[in-house]
Amino acid sequence: MRLSKPQSEVFRDDTRFRVMVAGRRFGKTHLAIVELVRQALLDNKRHCWYVAPTYKAAKQIAWELLKEFLPLEYIEKRNESELSIRLLNGSMISLKGADNPDSLRGVGLNFIVLDEFADMKNTAWTEVLRPTLSDKGGSALFIGSPKGRNHFYDLWTDGVDGRDEWSSFQFTTLDGGNVPEKEIESAKRDLDERTFNQEYMAQFVNYSGIIYYNFEREQSVKKSEAHSLMPLHIGVDFNINPMSAVVFIRDKNDLHAVDEIVIHGSNTDEMADEIHHRYPNRPITIYPDPAARQRKTSAGGKTDLSILENAGFTVKVRPAHTPIRDRINAVNSRLKTKSGDRHLIVDPKCKHVIKGLERHTYKEGTSQPDKDSGFDHMNDALGYCVDYLFPVRKESTQRKPTRWT
Repeated sequence: MRLSKPQSEVFRDDTRFRVMVAGRRFGKTHLAIVELVRQALLDNKRHCWYVAPTYKAAKQIAWELLKEFLPLEYIEKRNESELSIRLLNGSMISLKGADNPDSLRGVGLNFIVLDEFADMKNTAWTEVLRPTLSDKGGSALFIGSPKGRNHFYDLWTDGVDGRDEWSSFQFTTLDGGNVPEKEIESAKRDLDERTFNQEYMAQFVNYSGIIYYNFEREQSVKKSEAHSLMPLHIGVDFNINPMSAVVFIRDKNDLHAVDEIVIHGSNTDEMADEIHHRYPNRPITIYPDPAARQRKTSAGGKTDLSILENAGFTVKVRPAHTPIRDRINAVNSRLKTKSGDRHLIVDPKCKHVIKGLERHTYKEGTSQPDKDSGFDHMNDALGYCVDYLFPVRKESTQRKPTRWT
C-alpha cells in the first residue's frame, strides 16, 4: 500500500489517540481508509468505525473509497443501506454520522476514525464515542482541517503538550504531495492571508473580534460607475424582519456592490416586486439562502425558491448550506487577497452593507458569528452570492487509494 511520507508517519505511530491536522487535499480520507482496514484486519471480530460530521458526508466521502480499496477476498458481506462491511475474520467496518448521536451509542469499539472533527460537536466524542472505547481499550484517529481554535485545537494541543496516550501531527497541503506547488501559489494570490494559512498551511487561526477583518472603508468603499446595461447578481437572505438583499455587478473576477434592499416585516413576494420595481428589464440572477428550497415566507404554500423562479429571475442556489466559515472566508478573500488585491468593492450608498462588514463580530468565546447584533442578515445575503460565484472550497476529484496487495 502506497502512502506518502507524512501519511506513513501517522500510520506507523502506535499512540492510542492520534490527532492529525492537515491542509486541503493532503489525503486525509485516503489515510483514514487505509488505517480503518488495517485496524479491522489486526485480529478477529474487531469493530471499527469511520465517523463523519453527517451520515450523508460519510457516504459521499468514504464509502466508495472504502469499497475501492478493500479487496473482495476479505469481504464476507457488504450492506449498502447501512454502510457496513463484515470481513471474513468476523470484523465489522461501519460508516456513521455524528449528526445522529443515538446511532453511536451502545457498541463496544476497537477503533474509530473521526473525520473533520472540527465540524462535529465536541460532545459526540466526550459523551458518546469515548465511552465506546473503554471496555476494549480501543483507539482513535482524529483528522481534519483546522476551523479556528475550537475543540479540535484542544485535542491537538494535548498531543503537542505531551499528554499521556496522545500524539499530534500537522502537515501542509504541499506536504501531502497531491497538489502542485504552482496551484498552491495560485491559491495564495486568490485567498486572504488568514484563509490561506488555515486551508493550505493547516494553521489554527484565532477567530475573534471583527469577522470581516479585510474590509477597510478607505480601500473597499468606492462610488460605482454607470451600470444600467450590465446584468445584476443579487444575494438574498430570507428573514421576515428584515428581508435583505445585496445587488452586485460583476466584471470578471471583481464584484461591486451597487445597491442594497432592506424591507422590514416583509416576504419573498414583496422582495421580488421591489427588485422588479428598481431594475425593470434587466437580466437578474438571484443567489438565495439554500433554505429557499423548503422555506415559505409568503402565504399560499409556495417555497421562496418557486416564488423567485415564477417572478422570472434566474436562480442559482446550492443544494445545501455551505459552512458559515467557508462563506466568511470567501468574502474575506474577495475583500483582500494575501497579495493585497481587492476584488469586492462597496458603493457608499450601501450603508447597511458597510455597517455590517465593519461591525459584525464573533460571539464571545466561540468561532460563530454573533446573530444577536442584527448585522448577520445583510452579511448572509452578501455571502450567499460571493460564495456561489467565488467559493473557497471547490469540488475536485479525490485520489483513490491503491488496494493493499
